[in-house]
This record gives sequence, structure tokens and C-alpha cells, in this order.
Amino acid sequence: MTFLSRRHFLAGAVAGLAMPALLRPASAAGPDAAAPEFAGLENWLNSDTLTMANLQGKVVLVDFWTFGCSNCVSTLPSLTSWHKELAGKGLVIVGVHTPEFPFERDLSALEQAVRLHGIEYPVAQDNRYQTWQAYNVRYWPTSVIVGRDGKVVKYHEGDQGMEELGQNLRQMLDT
Repeated sequence: MTFLSRRHFLAGAVAGLAMPALLRPASAAGPDAAAPEFAGLENWLNSDTLTMANLQGKVVLVDFWTFGCSNCVSTLPSLTSWHKELAGKGLVIVGVHTPEFPFERDLSALEQAVRLHGIEYPVAQDNRYQTWQAYNVRYWPTSVIVGRDGKVVKYHEGDQGMEELGQNLRQMLDT
């Protein structure tokens, strides 16, 4: 590889890494933006159909996950614990199961995963990625905190920093 082609390669790589952040609409990514409505969700488990409009006045944690993702599965103990601890204080966790692989689209496999992991909060399938796209999600897992006013407070990508995320939720519920 020549110097010139290496430089072009590196410039392209940097641009490619920065592009998703640049393409992410500020309306969905920034604080104080109205949380998008759920779109295209099907097969609700542990709940009737929910809407963001119905959840106004609650602190909502929208968790984008898939059962075949080990990083997603590693967050489930925190999520199930928060559901038990904080639901009475106004927290609603909504699991948005967005499959990465074809086998994860199967409803019976999702139902089995929900039982296996002891998930009691609402979970809906997003097999067509409509809610994923509305929230401009890029990675599994991603959690989005929505305040009582229906506005996005925080995006949290990955399985690290769950203690801090829990502290954020507790602080919001105490105010």
C-alpha cells in the first residue's frame, strides 16, 4: 500500500466511523427531544399494547435487545432488578426485542427467552426494525431513558455502566 492510498484508507475509515453519529437526527438523539412513538411493534409479552403517549408521567426505560446477544443478556439482571425495585415509584421498562439474526424473529423462541431470564416487564417484537429506526439505535443493547414529560433524557449503548444507569433512574424517580 502506498503512502497516498494508506492516507485515503485512513481518511475513509475515520469518515466511516464518524458518519453514523452525523446521520443520527438531533431530534431523536439529543436531550429534550420528544421520544418517538413505538412503531411496528407486535406480539406484546407481559402487557397489553403500550404507547409512549399512554406512558406520559412515568419514567420509561426503552431497552433495545435481542436474546442471542450475550451483551444484551448480561444487562437483564439489572433490568429485572430495577423493574422489581422501581416500578412502584413510576418506572416502566419496555423491552424492544429487535432481532439481529433470523432465528431471533421466532415468537416462541422469544417467549422461551423471556421465561428463562425471568423477565416480567413488557416486551414487544420489533421484527421490522420500525421502533429501532425511529429511535436511531445503532447497537445492541441500547437503553433510552425517557422522562416523565415524554422527552429523551439519555441514550446508553452497551452493557457497561449499568450501575450508573440505575443511579440515573433512581435520581429521576426521586424528583
